[in-house]
Amino acid sequence: MRSRLSALVISFFQDRPEPLHLRSPYFRMSLPRPASSGGTSDFDDDGWLDIFLLNGGETPRGRSEKPLQNALYRNLGNGKFVDVAAQAGLNLVKNYGMGVAVADFDNDGHQDIFITGFPNCTLYHNNGNGTFTDITADAGLQNAGRWASSAAWFDYDRDGFLDLVVCNYAEFSFEGVAPKCEYLKVRTYCEQRAYKGMPLTIYHNNRNGTFTDVSRSSGLDQFVGRALGVVAIDIDDDGWPDLFVARDASPNLLLLNKHDGTFVDAGLEAEIAFDSNGNAKAGMGVDAGDLNGDGRPDVVVTNFNFEFHSLFLNRGSFPFEDWTRASHLAGFTRSDVGWGVKLVDFDNDGLLDLIIVNGHVIEVIEALQSQVKYKERPLLLHNLGNAVFEDVTSKAGPAFSQDYLARGLAIGDLDNDGAPDAIFTCIGERPVLLRNNVGQKNSWIGLRLVGVTSNRDAIGARLTLRVADRKLVRWVTGGSSYLSSHDKRVLFGLGNLPANHPVEVEIVWPNGEAQIARSLQINRYHQIVEQVRKAK
Repeated sequence: MRSRLSALVISFFQDRPEPLHLRSPYFRMSLPRPASSGGTSDFDDDGWLDIFLLNGGETPRGRSEKPLQNALYRNLGNGKFVDVAAQAGLNLVKNYGMGVAVADFDNDGHQDIFITGFPNCTLYHNNGNGTFTDITADAGLQNAGRWASSAAWFDYDRDGFLDLVVCNYAEFSFEGVAPKCEYLKVRTYCEQRAYKGMPLTIYHNNRNGTFTDVSRSSGLDQFVGRALGVVAIDIDDDGWPDLFVARDASPNLLLLNKHDGTFVDAGLEAEIAFDSNGNAKAGMGVDAGDLNGDGRPDVVVTNFNFEFHSLFLNRGSFPFEDWTRASHLAGFTRSDVGWGVKLVDFDNDGLLDLIIVNGHVIEVIEALQSQVKYKERPLLLHNLGNAVFEDVTSKAGPAFSQDYLARGLAIGDLDNDGAPDAIFTCIGERPVLLRNNVGQKNSWIGLRLVGVTSNRDAIGARLTLRVADRKLVRWVTGGSSYLSSHDKRVLFGLGNLPANHPVEVEIVWPNGEAQIARSLQINRYHQIVEQVRKAK
């Protein structure tokens, strides 16, 4: 595989040194074994987020010297993790793995794992006893012959069961002749346009453990391109989940849900498909959330060097406003090749900030362009309000002062202290695990939603918290970032709100029903179960 994505395939090192802990003002760093992508989720339902790390795979022309394995790190709740992948039945690498999407697809209360890749995808059902079963064939989710990248669980028809959208990158075959590309006589990855794109795939949950490919009837099969990142969120505030798809040298897509099982692309109308010169950027990672406090989801997309990572503000009507330069994001990301990205309130001041991980794909890039590095630093951007950022990377500690070939980025509160932590994967190196050391200094409240008539994970829910003169809006999204899966609990940063100040949160569940949770204590997590209205 000679595209830029092939660089994601690495092998686990066999050694298991003690984690390296570096204390820093904002984050503490720990390095477990290598991986290509991963996700955070409470797989064993003990109240602590665990970490699943996906390896790549073998190819006919590239065999690993050491056995390839995935890892499932069980959170022991004391700052330590233990790999239980073998006992869980998740350690074996079956395909050329790419991304991870975690959710409870059958509403049984346990988190299942969908793995994207080539030539097939894999669905692991969580048995609820610490083990998983490969049910891919029975479920009909092989996505056979397609090079799948990111995926997102979401309930597009609001029937209470999660459906699945899969980003497919490019036409590929192990038996085919790969293009040969070189820079300075060094073989490297070909330009993405050397590969013909593929359409998205969308699967409808039949509510009996099986899925039906509805790509044609939904209209998604007509959108051919090199898709890499996807986030499912209600962009137009009509109560139905939409899709924003980041694509590599293909126009980005804004797929609006038409409430009848079909989608329409509003990318051109929203002016998010191309840059101002009419060129399709090299979109990789994507996330959505309210960056300027107006209650609408804005969108951020990571791109290639000299393209700038993009920020689009949702003003409630089309077109979106390109806020890349006004936010200072253009200046901060000019020379970066970005991948994983998340909107996260790392300091709990009530404003969503940005974490972005970067890394180039051309080994000799520094000899070609003096302003660009092969290994690049991650970025931590603090939201000053109105979606304007300051770069606080230099204050974030040793983990942010090092250069990486980073790719996937997952977010989750691993120690349940209300401060969101992070893990990102790197090419040929161990992943970087970051403990947040600053979020605990402000007040916060966390919510775990449990759907009853809505899907159990409440993906698609909209939450509004009002306190004093502020209104904070958050969503339970599907997908986001790049090849990664995240903590589904919703955190609200509350700044210096007194600890004895109760708050209330309005929840609009995925099925459209509203519910208010009152008198919630701050600085703790709350489980909110969907109220079911009695039939009249």
